[in-house]
Amino acid sequence: MATDDTAAPEGRTDLNAFVTRERIGPAEGTEDGPLAGRTVAVKDNISTEGTRTTCGSAMLADYVPPYDATVVERLIAAGATIVGKTNMDEFGMGGTTETSNFGPTRNPVDPERVPGGSSGGSAAAVAAGEADLALGTDTGGSIRNPASFCGVVGIKPTYGLVSRYGLVAYANSLEQIGPIAPTVREAAELLEVVAGPDERDATTHPAEDVPDSFVDACDGDVSGTTVGVIDTLLEGADERVVEVFEDAVDDLAAAGAEIERVELESLDHALAAYYVIATSEASSNLARFDGVRYGVPGGDEGNWNESFAGAREEGFGAEVKRRILLGTYALSAGYHDKYYRKAQDARAWVKRDFADAFADADVLASPTMPVLPPKLGESLDDPLQLYLMDADTVPVNLANLPAISVPAGEADDLPVGLQLIGPKFGERAILRAASAVET
Repeated sequence: MATDDTAAPEGRTDLNAFVTRERIGPAEGTEDGPLAGRTVAVKDNISTEGTRTTCGSAMLADYVPPYDATVVERLIAAGATIVGKTNMDEFGMGGTTETSNFGPTRNPVDPERVPGGSSGGSAAAVAAGEADLALGTDTGGSIRNPASFCGVVGIKPTYGLVSRYGLVAYANSLEQIGPIAPTVREAAELLEVVAGPDERDATTHPAEDVPDSFVDACDGDVSGTTVGVIDTLLEGADERVVEVFEDAVDDLAAAGAEIERVELESLDHALAAYYVIATSEASSNLARFDGVRYGVPGGDEGNWNESFAGAREEGFGAEVKRRILLGTYALSAGYHDKYYRKAQDARAWVKRDFADAFADADVLASPTMPVLPPKLGESLDDPLQLYLMDADTVPVNLANLPAISVPAGEADDLPVGLQLIGPKFGERAILRAASAVET
């Protein structure tokens, strides 16, 4: 796919939502596709033929893929006009879009605050009207987090619903591509376009597992629906966030939903398990960036190990280095059983807990984020605090379930998101409940 010479529309350069702002593919999409006339921004870890894909990293600052990701092909076939590649935390490692080599993205709601991450550029672009729709990726909340902080809708699909072919991998067993949009219906429209099996991605599920439609589930009819409120995820959350969340739950009850309170004990261990598994997979995946196969050259002097180390010292930022070190340590001899195997056991426990909860509830609910959007710079000096922000979102990725973040209201003039979680391939259930919250 060639890059069109027509420039992308001008936008709010003060937000730094885009790494590359240019039209990708035809200047105009097909006139009869489901996304005809719609502009879409694509996160910069999704391959676009002929247009650089940086992953927010100096390591790939000049990398131009020779092929399109499956989701990009489907966007173009649906008539969408892709207007650029959005800023992100480096290789998806971060929750604020401040670890990008290309500078932080700012939140359109309050430019002194972060937009969330790692898909912060995509959420900011939609919230600011720089694109009608956007694609992000979600490894531990990286679609839902910025959707919540920017006051838009974001969906993390069931693992295997959307092809990952052409996605630069961070943690293969956790990540999914998904939509970010102003409304629930528009998010469903984008999901319909990109969902479905792909012979180039063996992790996608066959067509019979995929719901026939998502858009017609956005009817807001939650009568007879049981919503399980996960009290476990309310512990330690900002009181202002909890207040907005409980009001949204009351709105669901007023719309006809039955509310139950549930405890999932395993979620107390989910965050630790997630970071062991995610960093271990990242350690393996990022080994290819050695200055020979991919990445910046490490120099001609010294042996191969010195060149390898030089390339990674120059190409990777501090957060990526930190997570590679954590993952390599967890997989090293003598520690694999102590950390990685125990993390996988905890992951299995999380899956069982969710399965038990869905025996009594149709959807589960929690705040998307336990805090309000931090100010720029507040989180960078405290990585542990940054990791704790993911407490409500990472269990969904461990269990490979679908979840949506929908605006629930505001606290101190800042957006608060409601997270709705469904059983495997339960996208229709969460879309229906989300549309009830929205209306």
